[in-house]
Amino acid sequence: MESELQDVNSKPPKQPDPVHDDGPLLEPITIFASNTEELEKKFAAYVRRDVYGTMGRGELPTKEKVLLGVALVTLVPVRMVAAMALLLLYYLICRVCTLCSVPNREDEQEDYAHLVGWRRIVIVQCGKALSRVMLFVLGFYWITQSCRGENPTSNEKENKQQPEETGRPGVIISNHVSYVDILYHMSKSFPSFVAKRSVAKLPLIGLISKCLGCIFVQRESKTSDFKGVSAVVTERIREAHRNTSAPMMMLFPEGTTTNGEYLLPFKSGGFLAHAPVLPVILNYRYQRLSPAWDSISGLRHVIFLFCQFVNYMEVTELPMYSPSQEEKDNPKLYANNVRRLMSTEGNLILSDIGLAEKRIYHSALNGLFSQC
Repeated sequence: MESELQDVNSKPPKQPDPVHDDGPLLEPITIFASNTEELEKKFAAYVRRDVYGTMGRGELPTKEKVLLGVALVTLVPVRMVAAMALLLLYYLICRVCTLCSVPNREDEQEDYAHLVGWRRIVIVQCGKALSRVMLFVLGFYWITQSCRGENPTSNEKENKQQPEETGRPGVIISNHVSYVDILYHMSKSFPSFVAKRSVAKLPLIGLISKCLGCIFVQRESKTSDFKGVSAVVTERIREAHRNTSAPMMMLFPEGTTTNGEYLLPFKSGGFLAHAPVLPVILNYRYQRLSPAWDSISGLRHVIFLFCQFVNYMEVTELPMYSPSQEEKDNPKLYANNVRRLMSTEGNLILSDIGLAEKRIYHSALNGLFSQC
């Protein structure tokens, strides 16, 4: 350190240094991206390994180019029209069912998930059916579903002493691989999600998200709004556990998507309510395009997904996991135990990286491809 200070002091006339203040934001990425293998090892949870390559920009073989070209002029137009028709149809159903209805407002949130009677029945049943049809349009003609037996790793003795927690789970916990995950869970249980606040303002999707009962959060905010949302999520989980007519909560505790082979650290927000959880594991088998949405742009991925005639999904539903008293006292322990269980049952590799590392990886990839 002293030698560095002496070097700086010995060359006072050198003024270009301020010009290089912007350099460090780009230079580490450029250097880091030069070693692709090292990059993929460090960020293995986000690496795409399908035919289309990293960021969906890989060099395609001739056969794949032909298939892609044929699909672009045949499958894609039909599927896009069908998808838009389904979206518009469900929007109109939600609009009719919410006419003359006042949304539930709580802690700056707004939703129609607490409607009762025929309105709620129509919204839920049509939402489930149309979500499954949408999956069919995307090429998920068959979805393999399996349920595991009783969980031997849970504290059975403590669970037997808590009969009030043997009923309905308060929240569904799932690994996060793609935006397709949301469609599957909508078709299965039509739960409420945590979404960015901007989603509520989107055409068509905004009203649908409110009918789902989504909890909106300003993702980049770390102010008191974040604490408020956390409290709303906890209360909604407790409500879903106590009341079978209340909307079920659905959380992706990893906080971002992976390539489907790994399981990132769980955030403990979904475990603060001390309510039982229902772990669900999603796995996408593929030969050409991976349905995982990680290092590829949304529009490019949707087009490639439309081009693929058949897509495959396997779903494993684990038994409801009721927390022990120790897990109730320590939500992080509760989250880690559920994560380890899902890793074991789903053959998923545990990874220590998270959203921050994913952003670094994407920046590195952008630096690498900008040099090409």
